[in-house]
Amino acid sequence: MNKNRLEAFSDGVIAILITIMVLELRIPEGADWHALQPIVPVFITYVLSFVFLGIYWNNHHHLIHMADRMTGGILWANLHLLFWLSLTPFATGWMGRNSFAPLPTAVYGGVLLCSAIAYTILVRTIIVALGPHSRLKEALGSEA
Repeated sequence: MNKNRLEAFSDGVIAILITIMVLELRIPEGADWHALQPIVPVFITYVLSFVFLGIYWNNHHHLIHMADRMTGGILWANLHLLFWLSLTPFATGWMGRNSFAPLPTAVYGGVLLCSAIAYTILVRTIIVALGPHSRLKEALGSEA
């Protein structure tokens, strides 16, 4: 598979996730500031998750740009990342609708943690596939 196809697929998945999240924002019943009060927690979690997904989208673009070729392992590691990112709308909605209650917030944190682990696995999979002298390894230096 060519890397442009992988990047386009990943971009599409992330765009859909952001769309799903914005659809969770309900239109207020009134036309005053008080009518916005019930959706404030949902809006805050939307903004937080939008930034979270935006960071992954941006970093993913740069990561894939550094790869010279794709392997089966890279494809599976990428799908692993997309799996965890795809849980973001669920965790976002649950946390926002329950005003940051402990369990939904812990689940949200778990999704963020697992997404970070999956991204790290993707980075390491690309480095292994491309070799220790790849552009990505050189760019990351001792961090990789």
